[in-house]
Amino acid sequence: MRYRTLGTDGPEVSAIGLGCMGMSIAYGVPDEAESQRTLDRAAELGITLLDTADAYGRGANEELVGRWLSGGARRRDSVVLATKFGLRHDPATGRVDGVDTSAAYVPAACEASLRRLGTDRLDLYYVHRRNPEVPIEETVGAMAELVRAGKVRHLGLSEVNATTLRRAHAEHPISAIQLEYSLFTRDVVEGDILSTCRELGIAVVAYSPLGRGMLTGSVTSRAELAETDNRRRWPRFSDENIDRNLALVRAIGEVAAQIGCTPTQAALAWLLAQGDDIIPIPGTKRPHYLEENAAAAEITLSPDQVALLRSTVPPDAVAGGRYPEQALARLGH
Repeated sequence: MRYRTLGTDGPEVSAIGLGCMGMSIAYGVPDEAESQRTLDRAAELGITLLDTADAYGRGANEELVGRWLSGGARRRDSVVLATKFGLRHDPATGRVDGVDTSAAYVPAACEASLRRLGTDRLDLYYVHRRNPEVPIEETVGAMAELVRAGKVRHLGLSEVNATTLRRAHAEHPISAIQLEYSLFTRDVVEGDILSTCRELGIAVVAYSPLGRGMLTGSVTSRAELAETDNRRRWPRFSDENIDRNLALVRAIGEVAAQIGCTPTQAALAWLLAQGDDIIPIPGTKRPHYLEENAAAAEITLSPDQVALLRSTVPPDAVAGGRYPEQALARLGH
């Protein structure tokens, strides 16, 4: 495994991290034993950045990661543990029904995450989504108090715009911003937000770097997705869009074959080639997929290969938005 620095003053992390969300929600039926084996294998492969959130299964994912961490102090000390707060759920439906980034909520959310994770500190604490009615200075100011108390080491934001990022960084140094970034979703990052990050020395942690599994080539039709799979609600997996998108995936697969790797590895290697400040966090709950993901860190693409992969997915070629409309409304504040 290769390693990168999380922002100017942040910790060293594996060039490819592990998104843990799918171990608990979103992609079919959870498998605790398999997830624990995946976390074990991540440690063996030198993957150090673990990403979770209090919203994933309303705390269930943090608890799962916490059970793995309880295997000993060595485990906790070997990882950079990242979690997020801000999304609130309707107790009746279980669905996200609001965003709370008030100063009063910050310490309560942190304490709850620490308890579920079974630890006394968070290495990276993100604002999951921002409530635009709450000044970002208020939110980050409250998070900075957690840093001073020793409960949090570094701060991050997720899915905010460049103006918000600047204001937040002026209040307290921000080490990372989490954004969706992949061959299928480039416009979110490749603009003023990336130039702002590089000016300020902030890392970009790329979530959904494999297009929620689409770019792996393992999804060949909407019908094969389980009824419990959240992707059935996602526009890019809809009946009217999926065939067009799978055609792009097949084209990426042809380029990957020329390179001598899998489509998954080509997509991740392409992201890594965008700069040393880009850190993908592909999610999986299976050790063999984790091994495939980790191997991408050893692939160095030539400039021509990077350009060819980019041209394989022309601007506006991907059909459908990256989120349903209700979720899109919470982004970019």
